[in-house]
Amino acid sequence: QVQLVESGGGLVQPGESLRLSCTASGISFRLSTTGWYRQAPGKQRELVASITSAGATNYADSAKGRFTISRDNARNTLYLQMNSLKPEDTAIYYCYHVRTGTWGQGTQVTVSS
Repeated sequence: QVQLVESGGGLVQPGESLRLSCTASGISFRLSTTGWYRQAPGKQRELVASITSAGATNYADSAKGRFTISRDNARNTLYLQMNSLKPEDTAIYYCYHVRTGTWGQGTQVTVSS
């Protein structure tokens, strides 16, 4: 069964950090480009960061300098380290496996004082 499961979301204050995880079963992260997307209420889903099978990374302008995408091939897990969080980062965050078109169920990130 092909499945992506995100975790690590929560409620934090502005300036704090979170690390999101996405664990895959039935598919391999190292053989595909994978990415983190987010969707805020009333807005379209948008790309936050992606990583290719070769390890090249790409970030949305809003994420550059604050977020880091990484991958642990042995654990078949994708990560998104988010630092200096802002209220505008509040959204549901999803991981996505490009090769199979598989989405995770999402994890809520709320940044609020």
